[in-house]
Amino acid sequence: MGDPVRVAVTGAAGRMGRELLDVAAGRDDVSVVLAVNRSPVESVSGVDVRDAADLSTHLAETNPDVLVDFTGPESSTDYAAACAEAGVGVVVGTTGFDADGRAALDEAAESVPLLHATNFSRGVAALRRAVREAVAALPDYDVEVTETHHNGKRDAPSGTATTLLDEVDDVRGASDRVYGREGDQPRTEGEIGVHARRAGGVTGEHEVLLADDHQLLSLTHRAGSRGVFAAGALDAAVWLADRDAGRYDFDEVLDA
Repeated sequence: MGDPVRVAVTGAAGRMGRELLDVAAGRDDVSVVLAVNRSPVESVSGVDVRDAADLSTHLAETNPDVLVDFTGPESSTDYAAACAEAGVGVVVGTTGFDADGRAALDEAAESVPLLHATNFSRGVAALRRAVREAVAALPDYDVEVTETHHNGKRDAPSGTATTLLDEVDDVRGASDRVYGREGDQPRTEGEIGVHARRAGGVTGEHEVLLADDHQLLSLTHRAGSRGVFAAGALDAAVWLADRDAGRYDFDEVLDA
């Protein structure tokens, strides 16, 4: 094994930031050289945390290979721009980007390697592939997508649910997505129902249901801890280090 990949972590005091630092501490292939947070905090998992407002200065001082970010759309695009200027690769797990946010990531990827994924779980990657096969095999079945997350999650539906819907559309063509139902709402042809639930501390659950008049197929993934996402993101960071500038996706990491 060569030298460990030098990693920077944003949002160090957040749910995923803490998880990334905890998981990284148990790995030999990564070394956390920088952790930043927007609100003051001294350390997380034994790593000193710096002010995210001075990220550009910290990147120059610590020289990481890859920055891993799970913060929010606005901060993620700011951090990606700083990395583009510093020549630091970027792994982004943030969801909820609008068109401008996606364009900002594309712009950063012109200068550095950038990998964005809505989910870094290997199980979800397998679910996506299973959904494609099931939808192709059951072309006339109704489809419903339901996701459940903790009560602090901001974007709805989740990025993973949107990715699953895109997988269905790739097979069937564009669908009419109906977000929840109320009142007189009989199902229409080509419709996909989309349901988002927010409760407690649920890490993440996604179900794709396919049904006709006589059969029902349910494909479900449940994440038991955020550690699965952190491990996948660090796998992506190791894979991304020293890549050429451009956009990459998590399937490439899995296939490698």
